[in-house]
Amino acid sequence: MKNYLIIGGTKGIGLKTIELLGHDCKIYSVSRGENEDKQENIAHYQLDITKEDLSKLDPLPSEIHGLVYCPGSINLKPFARFSETDFLNDFHQNVLGAIRIIQFILPRLKAANGSSIVLYSTVAARLGMNFHSSVAVSKSAIEGLTRSLAAEFAPNKIRVNAIAPSLTDTPLAAPLLNTPEKIEANNKRHPLQRIGQPDDIAAMTVFLLSEQAGWITGQTLNIDGGMSTLK
Repeated sequence: MKNYLIIGGTKGIGLKTIELLGHDCKIYSVSRGENEDKQENIAHYQLDITKEDLSKLDPLPSEIHGLVYCPGSINLKPFARFSETDFLNDFHQNVLGAIRIIQFILPRLKAANGSSIVLYSTVAARLGMNFHSSVAVSKSAIEGLTRSLAAEFAPNKIRVNAIAPSLTDTPLAAPLLNTPEKIEANNKRHPLQRIGQPDDIAAMTVFLLSEQAGWITGQTLNIDGGMSTLK
């Protein structure tokens, strides 16, 4: 049975990923909040990956076949209103948290003799968008980290990929989708005429974790309703 570690698995894309992985694996979910899912194959750790001592995760099994890092931020405002602290906070959440858990879990990923890491970027890292400077900076770093680690870890049979979504209907995006008018306006911004759903992103996540994606590494896959490439 394969073991998967999902950081941020209690809501949004992380929760949907756990649902799609199903019961034929062991899932270790880590989040700052409590987990209400009592599914038998899920073990939950309440932990802030960006700040707390990761030794709380020492009981994890010796082999981890997949790691998914879901935490992120959507901090949007004009560039002149961003403080240095704003940029640092977003970088800490989006990038340094991922680095901390990858470094901690790396021996277990190597021991699996064939494992996968899935990270998340954003369409704004490729497509210039107003008010997205902070998230674009940190998520662009995720794309660079993805390629660098994919190259470094390839001899250990560890694949590393990133998914770059456009706006997706998750709790994180709720302030941008809190009226029917906002939803309709954002639907129309996408060539496919709708915003993303957690299932859209989670399905690609589960694919990248699977052996079906065994020859895919170092990639950033744009799952964005066509926004990054179509007019």
